[in-house]
Amino acid sequence: MVVPDVRLTLLSKPGCHLCDTARDAVTEVIAQLGAAASAVTVEELSILDDPELNSRYWDEIPVVLVNGRVHTIWRVDPTRLTRALEEAIQ
Repeated sequence: MVVPDVRLTLLSKPGCHLCDTARDAVTEVIAQLGAAASAVTVEELSILDDPELNSRYWDEIPVVLVNGRVHTIWRVDPTRLTRALEEAIQ
């Protein structure tokens, strides 16, 4: 049994078309990880709900964090994200 140890966070806001595209890419990558996906916890946070996140990332969303570190801003490259998650899972 794989214990979740990788945290992927999508920072977004409502009405953001790039955020919708990023969410779709994240969902696709997680689905393609197969059994390894059980090691990944995915959460989405709206920058509108957190003044600190809003101040820090308002002009960069969507932002994908892997284990609290910025992986990408604006556009998610599924191949690059898959590699990063596979490396983090090991």
